[in-house]
Amino acid sequence: MRTARRASNVEVPSFLRHLVKETEKMVTFFFKGGPRETGPDEEDSLDEDDSMPSPYLDRPILEKHVSEGGSQLGVNYAMASMQGWRAQMEDSHTCMPQLGGELSEWGYFAVFDGHAGTTVAQYCSRNLLEHILATGGVKANEDPEQVKEGIRKGFLDIDRHMQKLTRQDNWDHSGSTAAAVMTSPRHIYFINCGDSRTLLCHKGQVVFYTEDHKPFNPREKERIQNAGGSVTLQRVNGSLAVSRALGDFDFKEVDWRPQTEQLVSPEPEVYELQRTPEDEFLILACDGVWDAIGNEELCAFVRSRLQVCDDLREICTQVIDLCLYKGSLDNMSIIIVCFPGAPRVSQEALQQEAELEQQIDMKVEEMIQLMRSRDEDPDLLYVIKFLAAEEIAGLPPGGGITSKRDCIISSYQKHIMTVRSQEPMNIEGSDEDSN
Repeated sequence: MRTARRASNVEVPSFLRHLVKETEKMVTFFFKGGPRETGPDEEDSLDEDDSMPSPYLDRPILEKHVSEGGSQLGVNYAMASMQGWRAQMEDSHTCMPQLGGELSEWGYFAVFDGHAGTTVAQYCSRNLLEHILATGGVKANEDPEQVKEGIRKGFLDIDRHMQKLTRQDNWDHSGSTAAAVMTSPRHIYFINCGDSRTLLCHKGQVVFYTEDHKPFNPREKERIQNAGGSVTLQRVNGSLAVSRALGDFDFKEVDWRPQTEQLVSPEPEVYELQRTPEDEFLILACDGVWDAIGNEELCAFVRSRLQVCDDLREICTQVIDLCLYKGSLDNMSIIIVCFPGAPRVSQEALQQEAELEQQIDMKVEEMIQLMRSRDEDPDLLYVIKFLAAEEIAGLPPGGGITSKRDCIISSYQKHIMTVRSQEPMNIEGSDEDSN
């Protein structure tokens, strides 16, 4: 039984037009030096004068790609990705809830956030696990230190292999971050190279999250400077916004330096935590998600949605939509991995959600009636801004009123249709009265 409102079933053309207009102003302000106030002809001339093509679209691509699955061990997952405002979709991912052979009780999940192209991200999504397993460090009879070393070697091996392919096959100059987890019967291994991120929710709290590798971090900055580079505008040599990544071989050209001492390092940080029955879920996501929402906020939001929705794919798409409407301009990909201890749908939570949506519906109706009484057009964007300023109890933690936009849209469309259907009747009635 599906127990949550599905965004894909809501028609929102007028809302999206308003949203695009507002967000386009924000994009223009940050990336073209100021708000766009010119006419269509002037806009065309401005675009022609741009020396570089914009990495952003005029309209976001909202189509989502989703998948789900699980293992015989009670682990379920779902993922969703969306291109959004970016001119190209450069994310990739891998979801393997159950490996084969002697590792049948192990799982592997990864998100790859590509930049300057898609080649490295896609290649790693298909081949990184193979390189890790080829080291021999990951065994059913696990030694955590050997597993971590095997993961580390696997990253260095695939990066070295891709560099050879780049020189032989004339690959593009792309790179990719990598955030992954490997799960065994006893441990969770957290793997991070770049600024994608993974976290674990345990008994309702974030108990672990990976640290982003940014050039301005003291340890990363020291390595960059030791390799003859600089950190300018918080970027490696003023160019790359991450200090560790797979690929990016333009930053790995000093042959006499080890891989881990280049301007950009392919070495991941790997941590292990012992699994417990209180572990609830893992979240893996690229920085397009984390740019818009914090660790604790996202943990709280996902946890609250698990109590009112039994469709993990829907929860993933809700997170992506939430981040889009919070202002994320990047590609977005997210994987949610639920353990047996994850929250389940509860009647109490469903009742509270129903009461919240009823309260929102009443406020929307009240706002529309008030605006009509003033001979004002009940604009949807204005209604949403009004509700954002209201104190409404029971909103999803971490999501707020932004996460209930589908409910607002549905209520708005219902009440605005009612108002408009009454208008001709009122006109006819007034004509009869005048006769």
